[in-house]
Amino acid sequence: MSVDAHGLRPLDLKRGRIDLNHGAGGRASAQLIEQLFVRAFDNAPLRAGDDGAVLDVPPGHRLVTATDGHVITPLFFPGGDIGCLAVHGTVNDVAMMGATPRWLTASFVLEEGLALADLARIVGSMAAAARAAGVAVVAGDTKVVERGKGDGVFVSTTGIGTLPVGRRIGGALARPGDAVLLSAPIGRHGVAVMSRRASLAFDTTIESDTAPLNGLVAALLAAVPEGAVRTLRDPTRGGLATTLNEIARQSGVGVAIDEASIPIDPQVVAACELLGLDPLYVANEGCCVAVCESGHAARALDALRGHSLGRAAARIGTVTDDPDRFVQMATAFGGRRVVDWLSGEPLPRIC
Repeated sequence: MSVDAHGLRPLDLKRGRIDLNHGAGGRASAQLIEQLFVRAFDNAPLRAGDDGAVLDVPPGHRLVTATDGHVITPLFFPGGDIGCLAVHGTVNDVAMMGATPRWLTASFVLEEGLALADLARIVGSMAAAARAAGVAVVAGDTKVVERGKGDGVFVSTTGIGTLPVGRRIGGALARPGDAVLLSAPIGRHGVAVMSRRASLAFDTTIESDTAPLNGLVAALLAAVPEGAVRTLRDPTRGGLATTLNEIARQSGVGVAIDEASIPIDPQVVAACELLGLDPLYVANEGCCVAVCESGHAARALDALRGHSLGRAAARIGTVTDDPDRFVQMATAFGGRRVVDWLSGEPLPRIC
């Protein structure tokens, strides 16, 4: 078998598996990094092989950073996998600050026995997702744990973006009278993952909505005056209900939403009814909540609907003056109920 200049043999990506040598810091580690990770994420800072990446910040900008850990069962699900999810989740966190995501770092915890073919598929998915989002994976790390202690692979990513001086978007900025917009139907990611759980298997045509939202956010911010968008959030774990409660708590306000206005696919409704779940608490990975001044809501909504990821965007409610910080929903049956925080974890390892 041929070897390269460093004495490294080619990885067997069809039949090979991760073993403890891949995490020992020797030849096997170098082989894994050079032949899989660097080859997939290829860029100048990563190729340099240093302990960190030197990055140039555009003049007139500040840095925004976000870190996210990704553990999910199964690793592959309809519409995505842990690889693209690790990119999208962190890109979206940076974008929710109004920043332009530019760079990622990635840390992999690999379980002994993981098929190299599965790892290559995950890394390839991450690389494709990073290219699509316009970000570069510039640094990373790998660790290997004993069989039975890692659930295949865990991926942690840190995102770095640039934010124009003067732009301020955050959870504490919502004001009474502001409009609450939702960019896409809820519940798709959670239902897609559930459809592949061994104990919850059922037929569904729903795919995860996992996607990078930075392009959507850029279109939204370009369509309205600076400062008109107060808050951006992506409703991941805990779903829409928990996200709205977070905004209410941070801003010291209430939120009134209309059930009939919330976009949701019939298949998601049916799946949630079957499992006894409320779709308001099901995880999403490709939609965002935007709180904006009511006078600019129509233009903001048009901007969202003009993007491929926001065609079903809707105005779902209004920020209210409520010192108790309740989220309340007008139901489809004409009643009203409090939408509380998620309690417990009905579906572990969903994102």
